[in-house]
Amino acid sequence: MRIALFSDIHANLPAFDAFLADLDTRRVDAVYCLGDMIGYNIWPNEIIAEIRKRGIATLAGNHDQKVKGYAYELVTEENRAYLNTLPAHIKLEYQLNNDHLNIVLAHGSTRSINEYVLEDADEGYVLDMMAEAEANVLCVGHSHLPYHRIIGDKHVINIGSVGKPKDGNRNGCYALLTIEDSIQVEFIRFAYDIEKAATAILQSPLPDELADRLRKAY
Repeated sequence: MRIALFSDIHANLPAFDAFLADLDTRRVDAVYCLGDMIGYNIWPNEIIAEIRKRGIATLAGNHDQKVKGYAYELVTEENRAYLNTLPAHIKLEYQLNNDHLNIVLAHGSTRSINEYVLEDADEGYVLDMMAEAEANVLCVGHSHLPYHRIIGDKHVINIGSVGKPKDGNRNGCYALLTIEDSIQVEFIRFAYDIEKAATAILQSPLPDELADRLRKAY
C-alpha cells in the first residue's frame, strides 16, 4: 500500500501543478491532503477545484478556516461552504503483520489545528498525544518542515509543504508512505516555477515579503 500525503499548498498554483505532474508519474493507492489549500497567493479556487475534481480526501488547515484578508476574500462562496465542511482528522486502520496499525492524519496536531508538532517536540508529550488519538503513526503538516521521527515503535511524520517550503529548500515537498512488512517514508522534492508564483504575489495586494519567502524558502 502506497499513500501520498501533501499539504500547505497555500494557493500556489505553479507549485500545485508541478506536484500533480510528479504525483501522476508514481504508482500510489491513495492520496490525502492535510489542509491549507488557501492563503498567501492568488489561486485558491483553482487549487480547491482540482482537489475536488480528483476526489482527494482533505482535512481543514488553519488557513482554510480564515475568511478575512485579500488572500481569503478571493475564495468563492461555494468553496467557502466546502472548506467549512472539512474534517479535523482522518484515521486509517490497517492490518500489518497481524497487528492493528492506526494512522492518524492531522493538520497541526490531534489536539489543535494551530499546534506545531516539531521534530524536537518533547517525547513524552508526543507519545501522550498519540495515545489519546490511538495512533501508531501520526502524520501532520502546518510547520512546513518535513521530518520522520521514530519513538519506540511509533512514527511521527511531517510531510512538508507543496507551495511554501520553509526548510531552506525552495522545491516543493510531499511524502510517500509505504505500508508493507514495515513502514517506509520517502520525501519527494520537486521543482516548480517559483518566479511565476512570486510575480503573482508582487502584482497583487498581498505583502511583497511573501514573494521573498518563496524565493528563500523560509
